[in-house]
Amino acid sequence: MKVLLVEDDPSMQTALRRALQRRGMEVEVCGDGRAALAAWKNAAPEVVVLDLTLPGLDGLQVLEQARRENIATPVLILTARGTVGDRIIGLNTGADDYLPKPFDLDELEARVRALARRGPAGAAPGNPAAPAAPGGLRFDRESGAIYHRDEVLELTPRELALLQALVAKPGHAVSKERLYELVFPGETEVQYEAIEVVVYRLRKKLAHTGAKLVTLRGLGYLLKGA
Repeated sequence: MKVLLVEDDPSMQTALRRALQRRGMEVEVCGDGRAALAAWKNAAPEVVVLDLTLPGLDGLQVLEQARRENIATPVLILTARGTVGDRIIGLNTGADDYLPKPFDLDELEARVRALARRGPAGAAPGNPAAPAAPGGLRFDRESGAIYHRDEVLELTPRELALLQALVAKPGHAVSKERLYELVFPGETEVQYEAIEVVVYRLRKKLAHTGAKLVTLRGLGYLLKGA
């Protein structure tokens, strides 16, 4: 997997590059906002790990410019700005995930791999958003986020992968086996029952919406209006 790391702090840059390389990733580094877009185009990464506080242009400006040029590479924002408002701004600008500092390196790896599996957002020009799902949910293909009304749902990468699969087939059951493949692809050490934990956590996060995650024994799970 090829990752572009855009981070201006030398010690953080070195630590993250080494950590990702030890996990089998090829890492291109850039420490300047103005040079980041050119590095992004030249490196052709599968995932961009982007700090917000950069010299030249800040991370949001870099991201906004990339999305304007229809560069759809998945982006994970790393930043010390940890408020909900900052996360929403980042997601609305076109980020796919958000990890506030300080963070666990294993979580960073998991989120990067989840974004690489998802691949570039493939919205058609002029039609970035998927049709509304049950309960007022809406999947924005351009940003990768799922909204309830006008608010981004705060989900982990595994919760997001599961909900995206259900939103894609509203009112239809998705098998437990298929969801396991999407949420834990290639992770043979993860027990099969772990999908039930993700379902449980996602169900709690949907409780305030008009969407209901239903278990159909022997068939799987489906999303419907409450």
